[in-house]
Amino acid sequence: MRIGSSRLGRTFADKVEGFRRLEADGFASAWLPNIFEHDTMSVIVAAGAVTQRVTLGVDVVPTYSRHPITMAQQALSAQAATGGRFVLGVGLSHQVVIENHFGQDFAKPVRHMREYLTVLGRLLTGEQADYDGEVFPVRGAQLRVGDAEPPPVLVAALGPQMLRLTGRLADGTVTWLAGARYLEEVVVPTIGQAAAAAGRPDPRIVVGLPIALTNDVDATTERIARAYRFYGDLPSYQRVIRGSGAEGPAGVSLIGDEALLERELRRLKEIGVTELIVTPEGHDRETRDRTYEWAKSLAPTF
Repeated sequence: MRIGSSRLGRTFADKVEGFRRLEADGFASAWLPNIFEHDTMSVIVAAGAVTQRVTLGVDVVPTYSRHPITMAQQALSAQAATGGRFVLGVGLSHQVVIENHFGQDFAKPVRHMREYLTVLGRLLTGEQADYDGEVFPVRGAQLRVGDAEPPPVLVAALGPQMLRLTGRLADGTVTWLAGARYLEEVVVPTIGQAAAAAGRPDPRIVVGLPIALTNDVDATTERIARAYRFYGDLPSYQRVIRGSGAEGPAGVSLIGDEALLERELRRLKEIGVTELIVTPEGHDRETRDRTYEWAKSLAPTF
């Protein structure tokens, strides 16, 4: 199981430096979400110039925000700029975001993603995308980017329908706040069976979780419950958290001493997780830093 991490920053330069630091510290991969800040693919292009080895991933870009042609063009450019080290993560986002912020219809998200991945996949391979879709009717679109192979495409697939779709049309999934039980019972078997039926390679299972190396479990649990509370208000995360046997984000976070954390990591590896994105957490800066150093000691693989 590869070990990656994410270092956020306030400025563009901070984020580029975060990628450089993760490579210097030996992590296998470095990730950054695409939220309402700097465009992450632009940050990754810049990070490609100051790194040589580490995989650079975005988790994730909302598909409703960019047409598949635009997404493919940006992804291939990032792949070229990073020397083939880019991973494109895409996702639906959430109904409240898409309808309120983007003003778009979220009525049929599975159809949207099915058409999106179909067109995107053809464009990334250089194929002419002729597709008679209801959402994306595309005629004659083709990209000519000769210095980049198609990057891996991961989908933030959480429910069974999206996991089956992802297994057929993408390279794997990237999850957030999915606990071991949900991964074992739903994510890994569902996407794996769909990929096998489609004749595709075993999918990548990339899992992001808050992790804290601490003896003060109560204080850290309280901190995570407070900091991540809004995820519990989003229906897609509610289903995953409850399917993991937890009541909230703190319940799926990994919190405890080294023995407990390493036991939980072994379980994730045995389940079939191929990559872990460590988000260092804790009730204070010292705990977060200690957690980062612990993760660093395990990287690049566990």
